[in-house]
Amino acid sequence: MNQPIDRSTIPGWGADLDRANRPAVPMERTPPRLEGVHWTTPPAQESAVEILQSTEHFVRPPVFGTTVPPRGISGWIRRRAFRHSENDLRHWLMLLAADRVDAAEGMVADVAIKPGVRAVALGSGAALLAVWLIRRNSR
Repeated sequence: MNQPIDRSTIPGWGADLDRANRPAVPMERTPPRLEGVHWTTPPAQESAVEILQSTEHFVRPPVFGTTVPPRGISGWIRRRAFRHSENDLRHWLMLLAADRVDAAEGMVADVAIKPGVRAVALGSGAALLAVWLIRRNSR
């Protein structure tokens, strides 16, 4: 009923068995070692701000970003996120939430500091309130 398949008729079948039949064999080679290359670990970067580090990594890399240190509610959420392992979904979801909270904190800071932004925010807030009141009363 089931006859054995003659695999020798299939092009490329068993190419991994004989190196002479591989099309990439002439290109396959181990890169040569570079002679006289000496690598030393660069000196550790100094930091004046708090750096959050994963629980999986025990040694901080020699160079890292310090442009946005954790601050406010978003920083509190980030600190809690870094208590969990990187393979834990809570870690990544908390970091996503912290990004959203940081964006909201930035908008609130813009409204509090810049008078032009404050006027636009108050005007758009009043317009949203008016639309809500009109739609509420029309039901």
